[in-house]
Amino acid sequence: MGKQLQLSPVARWVLQLFVILLMAFTLLRVVTFFSFHPKNLSVADVLPSFWLGLRYDIRWVCIVLSPLLLLGSLPWFSPFKSAFARTVWMVYLVIITFLLLFFFGADFGHFDYVETRLNASALNFVEDFSISMSMLWQSYPLFWILITIVVLVFLVYKFYRWSHNSHLDVYYSKNFQPLRTLWLTLLLFTGIYGNTSAKPLKRNDAFALGDNFKAYLALNPLQNFFTTLKLREPFADDDRAEQHSAMIKEMLGFTAAGRALDFKRDEIFPTPAGKMNVVLVLCESLSMYKSSMSGNALNTTPYIQQLCNQGLFFEKCFSPHFGTARGVFALTTGIPDVQLSKFSTRNVQAINQHSIINDFNAHNKFYFIGGNSEFNNFKGLLVNNIRGLNLYEEGMYKSPRFNVWGISDRDLFDEAGTVLNRQTEPFFAIIQTADNHRPFVIPEEDKPYTNNRVFTEDELKKNGFDSDEEFRAFAYTDYCIERFMTEAKKQDWFENTLFVFLGDHGVKGDAGSLYPSAWTNERLTDEHIPLLFYCPSVIKPERRTEIVSMVDVLPTIAGLLQQPYTNTTMGRDLLRKSSRDFAFIIHHDEAKIGIVNNDFYYILDMNLQKDTLVPVRFNSPVLSADEYHHKKTELAAQTIAFYETARWMLLNNQKQKVK
Repeated sequence: MGKQLQLSPVARWVLQLFVILLMAFTLLRVVTFFSFHPKNLSVADVLPSFWLGLRYDIRWVCIVLSPLLLLGSLPWFSPFKSAFARTVWMVYLVIITFLLLFFFGADFGHFDYVETRLNASALNFVEDFSISMSMLWQSYPLFWILITIVVLVFLVYKFYRWSHNSHLDVYYSKNFQPLRTLWLTLLLFTGIYGNTSAKPLKRNDAFALGDNFKAYLALNPLQNFFTTLKLREPFADDDRAEQHSAMIKEMLGFTAAGRALDFKRDEIFPTPAGKMNVVLVLCESLSMYKSSMSGNALNTTPYIQQLCNQGLFFEKCFSPHFGTARGVFALTTGIPDVQLSKFSTRNVQAINQHSIINDFNAHNKFYFIGGNSEFNNFKGLLVNNIRGLNLYEEGMYKSPRFNVWGISDRDLFDEAGTVLNRQTEPFFAIIQTADNHRPFVIPEEDKPYTNNRVFTEDELKKNGFDSDEEFRAFAYTDYCIERFMTEAKKQDWFENTLFVFLGDHGVKGDAGSLYPSAWTNERLTDEHIPLLFYCPSVIKPERRTEIVSMVDVLPTIAGLLQQPYTNTTMGRDLLRKSSRDFAFIIHHDEAKIGIVNNDFYYILDMNLQKDTLVPVRFNSPVLSADEYHHKKTELAAQTIAFYETARWMLLNNQKQKVK
């Protein structure tokens, strides 16, 4: 019997828990595979992912259990020698179990939403915990999810009690002999190290599998989350930015004497600046392929379509990224927010930025948002960088709060209109909508305006909508804009106003019925947005087909109004730009960067260190092998140049320097 009981009760208990937790982690990986795997991948294809994933799981199970083995082996902290210690370790295991369930649950939702493992970007929403939780509460059955977690934790606690008690009758006469558990301790540390070689197991080892899904399947959320924490700090490499400066200046269509990293250009117009007003409407999730302007069969935005027929409409505009905070940053600064795991709006080192809006010296500045401007630190970005800004937000309106995003979009437009109607001086106003977002609810009194069309589930999905609620929220944006413009046309200031409409970003989905496969497969739908400049008294109707970017909006507004301005970043006046048409795109969670032009989309996966080139037109030119290699090399250089320059600009575009 002595040979049978060489391990202490603590060591035997740790071994038992190790096996159970490892089985649970593996089961969750199996569920992840069958829930999200691409149709072209079989179980055999992902066996390397499961093997590598097992090593990641062993690491984290060892991390969780090592305190119990090391401290619990001491007589004073042994759960088998002290009732108090037993209680402490039970509490520890229950808390750890809750955290694991939380991480894996959040990871499952994150994978479903953006097709990547949970990473440190999630902390962007923790920083706005109250608003984020309200959005989740109104969008998902959180009550039942929490009840389920509580029940699971209780059942696991009962299991821990049973598991502990099963070792109480084990005969073990020695007090504390380190050699008894030394070999198990060494095994735990070997598991944490993750490798038998000199190089420890790292997150990037997963991407050696050569496929994003295989890599994400191998990783577990704990490994991915804690490793990506280091990506939340901005970093600029002056030497790399200087190396690419000549190419960037050529891409942006200007030459400048002096320092290589001097991107300042002063735009002067021979005709004195007019005193026209500007109303810029930034529409939440106004995805181009879901709109009427794309030819979507559901005709979701007939009124915006009407405006586009009467204005200067760019049908291939791209936000650099997915996400409202990043979109607002890019729009107001002219810099793509290339910080991987943290919004630059929340980054102290990147919050001080020059904006072309400040060159509208004769204009009163307004920003209208229905909710709390502290969300994602919009307030810090806007108030800190736009001189004399009048910021209107939740709590400053007469209209009642409607949902987590504040007042309804209809009320937001009404409130903005009331303020603008009182103005006697030129104004530059930005209105940021929010209701085309989860939880996809609209006011009861407005539902009749979107309920006159009924579609089957198949029709909705075929045209890019996951639910009827999402479709109606999208159509509600069109209704609110129509209502706002109808009232604006009655005002004296209307004829003297340039209206600009664009989406803050797009939304992933199946755009196969309207666009080439790259839009769906490479998720160009995430960034593809409509861009409209509307002022019938000044702008002739025109539909433009070249590729443009959100960062081009402010320079183009200034150009249309003949407003002198200083440009220090990436934007171009689309009516005076160079002949090269392109947009830079970054998918933060996947660490992919790229350039899309009129023919191709170049994508560099920074995790896999693998690049590809895909056509974006049905009639894109067919390239020979040499032409393909040349084009990919050219776009690779442009992509790296844009990325490195944007990283540099995030930390070197301070308004004090510009002055």
